[in-house]
Amino acid sequence: RGIISTFNLIDDLDVFGRYNPDVVLYDVLGDVVCGGFAAPIREGFAEDILIVTSGEKMALYAANNIKTAVDNFADRGYAKVKGVVLNHRNVENETEKVQTFADEAGIPIVGEIPRSQEIIDWEDQGKTVIEGNPESDIAKRFFALADYLIKENS
Repeated sequence: RGIISTFNLIDDLDVFGRYNPDVVLYDVLGDVVCGGFAAPIREGFAEDILIVTSGEKMALYAANNIKTAVDNFADRGYAKVKGVVLNHRNVENETEKVQTFADEAGIPIVGEIPRSQEIIDWEDQGKTVIEGNPESDIAKRFFALADYLIKENS
């Protein structure tokens, strides 16, 4: 119910009407595959999906479940998985593991987010890296993901 309540609040506050964003990124836990993550898809809040995963076994398991679930909605005209973002946790052979998943799923790796203390530091201050330091290398990674999505939809 938390995810659905969030999207109802977005509607009630007319967030999209007020800010007219080009790209909106939702960070939804992959372990809510049973229904929670599907809310933005079902309710029309998502057009393109990027699956964010590390090379950890359970993260890749969740990523595969998300890809499978989204593919099962494909005939209904819902959102599509456009790619994978590798969120580095610095596990052994991480890039290779995620590349194998992406290859088997038939989707590209469209970005990489290196493990960064800067993300943690800004989070501790209640900010994103884009709010805290938009010129930083790590913030530029997020801008690149937004640019990718804009180009995909142009």
